[in-house]
Amino acid sequence: MKTNLYLGLFTGKMPGMVVFGRRWGIASDDLVFPGSFELFIRVLWWIGTMILFTYHKGHFDCNERGVLHSYLVGLLVVLALIILSLCAIVYVSAQGTITNPGPRRSMPALVYLRALLYLPELVWACLGAVWVSDDSKGCDPATVGAVIAAVVASWIILLFTGIGVVFVFDPLGDPRPQPPTMEPLGVRDLQSSEGSQFLSTARSLAVKVWESRLRLLCCCLPQDESHRAAFSSIAQLFSSFFSDTDLVPSDIAAGLALLHQEQDKMEKSRDPEVIVSHSPSSPIGEDLETELEKAAHCMQFAAAAYGWPLYIYSNPLTGPCKLSGDCCRSRAAEYEIVGGDHLGCHFSSILQSTGLQYRDFIHVSFHNQIYEIPFYVALDHKREAVLVAVRGTLSLKDVLTDLSAECENLPIEGVSGACYAHKGICQAASYIYKKLVNDGILNQAFSIAPEYKLVITGHSLGAGAASVLAILLRNSFPTLQCYAFSPPGGLLSKALADYSKDFVISVVLGKDLVPRLSIPNMEDLKRRILKIVSNCNKPKYRILLQGCWYELFGGDPDDFPTEMDNRREEELGQPLLGEESLMIRHSSSYQSLASDDSPAHTATHLPLFLPGRVLHITEDGPSRRSCFSQVRYRADWSNEMAFRSILISPRMLADHMPDAVLRALNSLTSDRPFSLCPSSLNNSQRNTI
Repeated sequence: MKTNLYLGLFTGKMPGMVVFGRRWGIASDDLVFPGSFELFIRVLWWIGTMILFTYHKGHFDCNERGVLHSYLVGLLVVLALIILSLCAIVYVSAQGTITNPGPRRSMPALVYLRALLYLPELVWACLGAVWVSDDSKGCDPATVGAVIAAVVASWIILLFTGIGVVFVFDPLGDPRPQPPTMEPLGVRDLQSSEGSQFLSTARSLAVKVWESRLRLLCCCLPQDESHRAAFSSIAQLFSSFFSDTDLVPSDIAAGLALLHQEQDKMEKSRDPEVIVSHSPSSPIGEDLETELEKAAHCMQFAAAAYGWPLYIYSNPLTGPCKLSGDCCRSRAAEYEIVGGDHLGCHFSSILQSTGLQYRDFIHVSFHNQIYEIPFYVALDHKREAVLVAVRGTLSLKDVLTDLSAECENLPIEGVSGACYAHKGICQAASYIYKKLVNDGILNQAFSIAPEYKLVITGHSLGAGAASVLAILLRNSFPTLQCYAFSPPGGLLSKALADYSKDFVISVVLGKDLVPRLSIPNMEDLKRRILKIVSNCNKPKYRILLQGCWYELFGGDPDDFPTEMDNRREEELGQPLLGEESLMIRHSSSYQSLASDDSPAHTATHLPLFLPGRVLHITEDGPSRRSCFSQVRYRADWSNEMAFRSILISPRMLADHMPDAVLRALNSLTSDRPFSLCPSSLNNSQRNTI
């Protein structure tokens, strides 16, 4: 392990390009597209300069000093050298594969050459600026304008080059002293004091770098103790997740493109008649239609918790008009129950979305801090329920709550087995629990409607918090029900997930990413990316081009050749050299090609599951459709184990949107006629169960 680590950090044999004595966040095969774009600009520039030079041939003494002639000749020479260097960079960068950088071994020298050419370009940009400001008198205005354009273009390219360097700069790529000896693997491993000290220092530095990145990203947030603790916790998670691979962002993009096509090939070859009608955990004879109607009703309240942003997004034409009369109006006496909504727009949108009256609300809080998320409590007379709706992710503080993904103990009376949950969501649920119980909000609600039952709902982060809140309140309210829409996959331990099956229903739409998102699943995704990237024999630029074409226009998934095609049978049990080259240190998340694909075999973190019983809604028909085709949905009881792997799809984020979930549920529970472009209209699709 020590040898592999040193080789990855010092010899530059990894995909991350090593130039100027450090490793950068870009690979040697990442310069095809930016190089081609700059080459196109430079060629046009050279042609324009040549036309200008030809036009002025014999008439360069308009300023009686001949500076224009020298400038144009020098610019033509500099541009020609830059064009030649870019041609070489693009050609060399297109060679080899992601894990076979051998054909690109000359790339650092070409990068040095290209960097040197910035010096004469800078000099000529300054010379052109001086000529325009002092020596252009008496010259053709069109010529002066062309020179000004050339000078401005030079400075713009230099500026964007500087910005690009900042983006690809890797703070963890600093060179370190070469180890005195490079001993074979196993002779002196990381158990030595030298190796342990080295890795400890590397990990500490990585945590500090990620913490600095988070603080810079969240510079608008107060840097108090709670935020610093969250930054530190998230930084440790990120540094441990990214510390064992040498992948750059474009490698990940290529891997995701390959995985998507691979998954589509497997899906097409699967028997379409194989359908899971119900999960083993669901009661026989469960009334699916009744649960769908309840879920569709609760989803209206879960979506309303997002306030005016989602309301305007869902009603772009009529929403602003409906809210304009209510926002920014002084009603301090009327809105005593509402907290944190300074303009009143959030509460007005809730009234519009739910159809409830002001008197139906017990408590509305839009207070938002890390681990403290908005929620409201209302009386739902239609379903005779005291309804608690929790808002999902809508702010940077909510994102920090989402990213605090380590486990936290959550002991529950009467539950045997290990009880733990997602830390950030667990703390957010505890915050709401204290408000509901300690502030007497629930007592107030049930004093008004003692015969009502308790229903808790939410979407995304709100779904996770609602599920944990339901678990906390279960012993006090045995008849409560919880409807969690698109909850995070890494939420509850197995014992708590099984316990919640009696009163929690999770609703998942299509290939939604969030219900499949957990640390073990991310480790599994990383392992699959390593495998498929290392196996592919095509250069990265072809993978990305094919992937973009496939995402935009569809077609048949490409059968990329792999390095396994010509391998002997006895070699298939060993990892590929390219696969190992992507590892800068071995971790339990990495397995060879012969390993099982199940994430259960990569249990580096405690496994977390979706809450309750899972109701999975999918589109009934082809995965790709035109805008004017009819959309039909089907709903089935599923098993939480079906969400133990991340599916790559263009809809993995769109299926998570609350308006998409509400639209699908309303489609399943209504018989309204079909309307054009279902992706942009509401509640109009024909249903199928």
